[in-house]
Amino acid sequence: MKDLIVLFAHLLTTFAKLIGSGGAKAVVAENLLLKQQLLIINRSRQRAPNLTTTNRFVFGLATLFLSANRITKVAVIIRPSTLLRFHQYLVHRKYRLLFSPITRTKPGPKGPSKQLINAIVELKRRNPDFGCPRIAMIISKTFGVDIDKDVVRRVLAKHYHPQPGDGPSWLTFIGHMKDSLWSIDFFRCESITLKSHWVLIVMDQFTRRIIGFAVHPGDVDGISLCRMFNSIIVGSRTPSYLSSDNHPLFEYPRWKANLSVLGVDEIKTVPYVPISHPFIERLIGTIRREFLDHIFFWSSIDLERKLEEFRQYYNDHRVHASLDGITPAEASGHVSNKRADLKDFRWKTYCRDLVQLPLAA
Repeated sequence: MKDLIVLFAHLLTTFAKLIGSGGAKAVVAENLLLKQQLLIINRSRQRAPNLTTTNRFVFGLATLFLSANRITKVAVIIRPSTLLRFHQYLVHRKYRLLFSPITRTKPGPKGPSKQLINAIVELKRRNPDFGCPRIAMIISKTFGVDIDKDVVRRVLAKHYHPQPGDGPSWLTFIGHMKDSLWSIDFFRCESITLKSHWVLIVMDQFTRRIIGFAVHPGDVDGISLCRMFNSIIVGSRTPSYLSSDNHPLFEYPRWKANLSVLGVDEIKTVPYVPISHPFIERLIGTIRREFLDHIFFWSSIDLERKLEEFRQYYNDHRVHASLDGITPAEASGHVSNKRADLKDFRWKTYCRDLVQLPLAA
């Protein structure tokens, strides 16, 4: 409909130009202009009444039938300041067309592309617990795009609901001071039948890599502890140092004898101060929040299988702020994954569809 109106206006303009000015039609046009201006003046008592689009169209059409010297005489409500502003607008329009670039873009740095915004929002939607620093690291690692966490925060503030992220704690220098430092700790979880299972976890302090899990249903004694630890380190190089807390199980003579045979020196944390053992405590909290709180398990075998799936995800695909946005596997010297393209990538699920990450197609 709008195109038909514009076409009709052009038709009237062309017809007026063809018939030219002068004669009886000029008198009719002049009377029409004067009468229209009187209507506008009487319609409002304001000092400068506003002109509608219809008024401007009528004035423009009527002036086509008048000569140039008559237009200034019949223009009753047009002030000189109006003509000056109109002239200034034409000058500004002229130089803008002459010296402006062909592509109409806003000045200043360009923001993230639409594909990058979609990837950030989709990553946040599929993983609501991810914070801005972690999302920035995942995007940087997956697509090779150098993006800051503040850019992610602004994107999520506009297109999603942001969630702040945390950084690492203070014991990183211990991993640098020691040639090989592992941490060990226990935690307990309940099966779907409410049977208690104790889980022994061992992690590399420097690379944040999970060495392994061992599950034992029921109570744990010194023999069970040694068996669980030895089953974890089978096929791995034993560490030079092992950090543990002051749990009574780690005071058993059989446990200390086992470490002595393996040639491992044990480092004790400060008693009753969990913050002195932060990495392994944080890891246990991560396992609970991101995995165990969202699944059920039936037996120790089922729990071991599911924990192994989380270990593979944690070591190979989960980025860490304390490692400058890389995975524990990359910190250990493994080759990183292939870079993905924002225009062509796919989503892969981990940990029983609890986590979804972008990968190269």
